[in-house]
Amino acid sequence: MIRLLVDSACDLEAEEAKARGIALLPLYIRFGDEEFQDGVTLSHRAFFEKLIETDEIPKTSQISEYRFTEAFEDLTKDGSEVIAVVLSSKLSGTCQSAVKAAKKFEGKVFVVDSMNACLGERILVEYAARLIEEGKLSAREIAAELENKKGKIKLLALLDTLKYLRKGGRISSVTAIAGEMLSIKPVITVSDGEPKLIGKAMGSKKGNNLLNRLVEECGGIDFSMPYTLAYSGLSEEYLLKYLHDSEHLWKEHTEHIPYYLIGSTIGTHIGPNAIAVAFFSK
Repeated sequence: MIRLLVDSACDLEAEEAKARGIALLPLYIRFGDEEFQDGVTLSHRAFFEKLIETDEIPKTSQISEYRFTEAFEDLTKDGSEVIAVVLSSKLSGTCQSAVKAAKKFEGKVFVVDSMNACLGERILVEYAARLIEEGKLSAREIAAELENKKGKIKLLALLDTLKYLRKGGRISSVTAIAGEMLSIKPVITVSDGEPKLIGKAMGSKKGNNLLNRLVEECGGIDFSMPYTLAYSGLSEEYLLKYLHDSEHLWKEHTEHIPYYLIGSTIGTHIGPNAIAVAFFSK
């Protein structure tokens, strides 16, 4: 049997992971003196309620080698093999912890550095789950296939505000305040495992159009592979507006467009009312 283990940076919450037989290791998130398990003791919605109410930036902590070792022990004790898909090694020490722990289970545990986060990590998890369910490949072969395909993942996000990037020290106060005054909507991507700013638009309509253009410039969506949309915050309003504005990208290819609420790992930095799309390029 092959088991799939993921960290909560892929934005799976505990209930969904359990229902799908996916082992979930949550990152810890701290608001002041309060500590929570991402997606387990703090839902994504509850996270945004707290984020909007507070002026301080919450802090996330990586998953330790000890916690991975415990999880691998539990999952392999019945003879199962494990594939662990984890947050980009450029964003967290979580991947390094997983790799160190996996060395104690040589040939039984295979760690895949997603070189991504949030939706980008999630669609790699979805692909892994599909390959395990098909039952045609060994754990080693599935891990190799994930390594082979992860470079085709495109993650694009349109932010509503620069405030949270400023709070987290990702951009200067001057840039953020000027952007807020001009209603500038930045578009970020994950490139080579790290977030990068790739465009700016004035207002949400132009932002949606820019997002559509960037999707097309990526070479188009491979609809035979997993794809998804997501939003951050407490309302789906911006996402539904984007779905309307991007209808031409989807309507001839699919009747169902899955979408989710972004979790705390990326939500901390982008704030509410962002929308994101992730797909494998053709």
